[in-house]
Amino acid sequence: MATKKEKAAPKGSVVVMKLGSLAPAKGSRPKRVRIGRGHGSGMVKTGGEGGKGQTVRSGGGKGPAFEGGQTPWARRLPHRRGYSQKARDIGHFRSRFAVLNLHRLDGWDASIEISPETLKERGLLSDLHDGVKVLGAVKAGKTLPTGLRFRDVVFSATAREALLAAGAQLG
Repeated sequence: MATKKEKAAPKGSVVVMKLGSLAPAKGSRPKRVRIGRGHGSGMVKTGGEGGKGQTVRSGGGKGPAFEGGQTPWARRLPHRRGYSQKARDIGHFRSRFAVLNLHRLDGWDASIEISPETLKERGLLSDLHDGVKVLGAVKAGKTLPTGLRFRDVVFSATAREALLAAGAQLG
């Protein structure tokens, strides 16, 4: 829809919009509440601030973390806010794996299933910790036997690729 100025502009001329002519769409900006302007406004006397006391004062009130007087959540925790419990004690929360490199399985008999127990029996691991992880480190001149079978063992991505290429069964 054209304004009066646009209608009055001669044919072929360019109409320039100015910042002063910009206005929000009708109804998009609600009218502000005028406090203390008569009984009809509904905002008389206390002007929406309630009664006397703590809540009336500037900055008054109890704050979002107030829990009715009981010890607040942030103070009931056994550590400072923002710190993870998992970072405190490695023994309780993290899994520690006994690590085995692929090249150590060079002379393994393919008929024997590879499990944490058999690895410990053969002397390849001294302690099983929370599990066994096989890593993909390979030494030159060492080859993997084909058809290896695994049980209860975790693999790194490179170890998984190498074992699958050698025809191993990962359990």
